Amino acid sequence: MPRWVHRLLASRNILDKIGDRAAKTQPAEVGALTVSMLAGENGRQRRELDELCRWLKREQKPEIVCFSDALLLGMHRKVKAETGAKTVCILSGEDGFLDEIKEPFRTECWNLVRERIAEVDLLIAPSRFFADYMAARLQLPPTRIHVLYNGINLDGYDVSTAPNRLSRYSGEQALGFFARLSRAKGFDLVVDAFILLRKRSTLPNLKLKIGGGCTRWNEPLLEELRAKLDAAGFSADVSLHPNPSRSEKIALLQSMSVCVIPARGNTPSALTVLEAWAAGVPVVAPNNAVFPELLEHGGGLLHEQENAESLADAVETLLLDESRRQTAAQSGLAAVRERFNADVMATEFVRLLHEQGL
Repeated sequence: MPRWVHRLLASRNILDKIGDRAAKTQPAEVGALTVSMLAGENGRQRRELDELCRWLKREQKPEIVCFSDALLLGMHRKVKAETGAKTVCILSGEDGFLDEIKEPFRTECWNLVRERIAEVDLLIAPSRFFADYMAARLQLPPTRIHVLYNGINLDGYDVSTAPNRLSRYSGEQALGFFARLSRAKGFDLVVDAFILLRKRSTLPNLKLKIGGGCTRWNEPLLEELRAKLDAAGFSADVSLHPNPSRSEKIALLQSMSVCVIPARGNTPSALTVLEAWAAGVPVVAPNNAVFPELLEHGGGLLHEQENAESLADAVETLLLDESRRQTAAQSGLAAVRERFNADVMATEFVRLLHEQGL
């Protein structure tokens, strides 16, 4: 492609317009593209990779290059060779994407990731669960992957004004859910649990507040669950807050009495748990993946995974015992202030680099 055409297609105006209209990538549709990206210097994006390496050498001169996702490791070999930098890769849930790719691309992608990741100087996972799980999937010794828990930016979280602290006096209790509006995140389980709770009549004023990422791919499920709520007669007690800004997200979390996170699959980390804790809200999460590790610090209850009735039971336990709910909220808030925040994560990251001689 002529250089002037390449410059035109790479202009910020065009990329911004495409980005504004883009929806979530569906793994089943991009198998060949993913193989090409992971092939790096042998893939169709090698021109962009050459430009990146020239820029890194000219403008950055890095000592360490950190890849935020194993799906980016197609760049690793050339970046490392061209810059001489040490390299880090943070594993962050790539398995779900790779497993949804259609064959024969899926096997080829996994083989490329295994080949490339063996060359990285330091591998990091956001939980012990995911470190062990990915070590097995990548055919690596368990000690090869180090754990660095996620931390969040606490700016904007003011629990002293959180509306959820008034819930026991106002008589309104709110069951909350904040995640991508998909089955993978357990959106359908939340709706089922809410309907069960309202039918029990132990929480007659219970509301359901739903927030999170919503694209055209999520609309069929959204319509299905709206119909289920209409049929049950509870749709008037549900509010939907799709794609909120950061300040809107914080306000939504603070308005919840309890936040549920019934994600399916091998959840490697759970930022929503930390965000709910920072808002002064306890959580209910499944008894698998990363969640038992996090809830060792208190902050909520575990439920049986993929079980709406167990989820409803745990929510009911917290909402019928205000003292227990407040104790869980305080435990979660203490955990995120003392352990799971951005400052602690940054300090631990630097310590890990020094510890590994990078």
